Amino acid sequence: MTVAVPTPSELRSHLVRGRIAGDVATSRENNLRHYRLMSERHPGHLFGLEPDGRWNADDVLALMARRCGVVADPAHRSGQDTIDPDLTIAALDAYADRVALAAKRRERVIVATGHPDGLQEWYRTLARVLRDAGCTLLRPAAGWTYRTPTAEGGQSRTVRYRGDVAMVVDDTGDFRHTHSARGVRAMLAELAARNEPLPDLLIGDHGWAGGAGQAGVPAIGFADCNDPALFVAAEEGRVEVVVPLDDNVAPHLYKPLMAYVLDRSGLSGINP
Repeated sequence: MTVAVPTPSELRSHLVRGRIAGDVATSRENNLRHYRLMSERHPGHLFGLEPDGRWNADDVLALMARRCGVVADPAHRSGQDTIDPDLTIAALDAYADRVALAAKRRERVIVATGHPDGLQEWYRTLARVLRDAGCTLLRPAAGWTYRTPTAEGGQSRTVRYRGDVAMVVDDTGDFRHTHSARGVRAMLAELAARNEPLPDLLIGDHGWAGGAGQAGVPAIGFADCNDPALFVAAEEGRVEVVVPLDDNVAPHLYKPLMAYVLDRSGLSGINP
């Protein structure tokens, strides 16, 4: 079914109504906890990044207020938190412009997600569109396996592609949520071993985008208000575009965003 392209005003209303932005589901307590953990350099909250700045918890909150639209007041410690829908739309514009540039240049692209439930169809659509536009969709490290830290159960994770989108699966073959950058590091190592250049672009989230940006690969991605690492990376120039939004709402709620991005990028010939 074709999804109508929303105007910016219509998109803003949809973001707020669907709680993709505006008053979001993530609590203030959760946000502040994650800002503290990132400032303390907990690996699970760095997404493969090594920030240059000191980034204490207050610094992270101030950055997230400016780039994401969370409540700026440090005294707000509990209850509701927010994402500014106007910041979401501005970042979607930049995201679409970078996708358009990739298509124009026919770049070599990796597409990957740590959110196989809510965002898988988003990435599969973008991968199809870029392939049809003449881009080369890379699929390195397929089948590469690692083990999670013992604190996380010591389970195996394997890089698996569905279409041209990389995700990780567990021992049973089920796709799993991940913050890890180990998959993208394996991808880049395999490309290097084959004497292939780095990708021109990685489109993703979590550790896929963070690990790529840390390695010098141009990256664009989504990030929720409790995931400050990619916003820090954007501030420090390691990630090109970070779109602030709730990254785990029902998949159909992202369809108007996809229609908007494809229209702005000039790639709306594929039904999202």
